[in-house]
Amino acid sequence: MKAPPILDIRNLTVRYGTGKHKPAVENVSLSLSAGETLGLVGESGSGKSTVARAVLGLIPFEGTIECQGQNLSELAPNRMRAFRSDLQMIFQDPYATLDPRMLVGRQIAEPMLAHKIVTRPRIAGRVSELLEQVGLTADMADRYPHEFSGGQRQRVAIARALGVSPSLIVCDEPTSALDVSVQAQVLGLLQDFQHTRGIAYLFISHNLGVVRQMSHHVAVMYGGEIVECGTSDEVFDNPRHPYTQALIEAVLEPDPSSRHRILSIDSDLTSPIRVKGPRA
Repeated sequence: MKAPPILDIRNLTVRYGTGKHKPAVENVSLSLSAGETLGLVGESGSGKSTVARAVLGLIPFEGTIECQGQNLSELAPNRMRAFRSDLQMIFQDPYATLDPRMLVGRQIAEPMLAHKIVTRPRIAGRVSELLEQVGLTADMADRYPHEFSGGQRQRVAIARALGVSPSLIVCDEPTSALDVSVQAQVLGLLQDFQHTRGIAYLFISHNLGVVRQMSHHVAVMYGGEIVECGTSDEVFDNPRHPYTQALIEAVLEPDPSSRHRILSIDSDLTSPIRVKGPRA
């Protein structure tokens, strides 16, 4: 019997403000199994990060989000705070999410102490273990964020997320601010931890190459809606929706002057995509 999904999103709708504006996210349904990665792709403003914030309980939403069988909208605030150790996030810019005035060792330790995962007498040893697991050294606990490179800061952010032993990590453009060689190292690190710990990732990115490398399943967003969803091979090798096709063609076309420019899609998402400019 197949295990229930670790993350089950049904008819998720998020509205910013009031009035008759189109919701930022509308009727999104997704599921993610333990130990797997769901890639969420789409251009800026498509609603990817809004989905992430809803999953983390940071914004109001309509619909149902269940994690580990728990309906997040039904959890009391104190229960949600306790449950949040099972849900962690790695952001695009690790420097912006690290306190520049605080030693990184303390920043890794705080979530574990807050959730009573490690006692104070043992916290220094646990921080050292986590730093070494992400490819850093134990003595780096006594440094400040500005003393690290971008890739090293992202490793610190990963160590901080891993400290509370989450089942699900939301990765919001986690490598887009890094050089290509450093990107590969960080992605390899995430994959290693998935294999050894069974962590599930909701992996948000506009980089289709990275998404294909990381993801078991892929969902494509446009205008706040899911326009295509399937296994990574299905979506990339046989894209069905015109928007997905245009995204992939734009990446694969070697001559930038002949790339399609995606300007708009008809309100009926099954209608052909409108593109302007020369075609290959």
